Amino acid sequence: MPEHPRILVSNDDGYRAEGLAALVEVLEDLAEVWVVAPESEQSATSHSISLTRPLRMREIRPRWYAVDGTPTDSTWLGVNHVLQDRPPKIVVSGINHGPNLADDVIYSGTVAAAMEAAIIGVPSIAVSLASRQEFEFGPAARFSRALVASALAEPLPRNMLLNVNVPPGEPDGYVVSRQGKHSYGGGVVEKTDPRGRKYYWIGGNEYQHEDIPGSDCNAVLREGRVAVTPLTLDFTDHALRSRIGQWSLEGFQRHDV
Repeated sequence: MPEHPRILVSNDDGYRAEGLAALVEVLEDLAEVWVVAPESEQSATSHSISLTRPLRMREIRPRWYAVDGTPTDSTWLGVNHVLQDRPPKIVVSGINHGPNLADDVIYSGTVAAAMEAAIIGVPSIAVSLASRQEFEFGPAARFSRALVASALAEPLPRNMLLNVNVPPGEPDGYVVSRQGKHSYGGGVVEKTDPRGRKYYWIGGNEYQHEDIPGSDCNAVLREGRVAVTPLTLDFTDHALRSRIGQWSLEGFQRHDV
């Protein structure tokens, strides 16, 4: 009789996060669920990994661990240490408290936890609830369960990385989307502390997204649909690579590869 598959769950909001609990609850009848998540919130930590200090990990309860590091650290420890005897079939990161649309994937700790799994060779899914105020995780959890159930039934690519964004409320279905483009503005707020020293807040609040048909932004923000965006680990711009290959650099010979 085949063993029950394992799912590793992580996030960037910390092991106490409501979105994490909602995700674990709906996945527990699909597989043997393990949690390895940050001790505290690690939003916008991107793909940072702790290479210059030791990490501490504590068991909260059976199959549930907290790591005093980043989301990337958590996935690394989960796959390569906690579950080293039998790796998970899939890693699911989330449910994030807030969107991870368009350029957010560069900064997101939620996406980074999933991306690290894909780099290691474990298929992964990052799930975010695209709300900024009230967080009702029920619809996002139900969609996550349906998506993971389908994924578990398939032979998955080792480097699969899906970025999922769920709109607030009940979604009008889902689309398989492309990564969009948006901006928070370039404002910098300069203030002075009580000792007369200047300090700065970066990260604007002038959120704007480009109207790109088929994009994750359009699906979630305009159409009220779940966006499932397959991401690739290969950042190579192949069109630009060909163009640069036509340049002539004085004093250097170009070799074809």
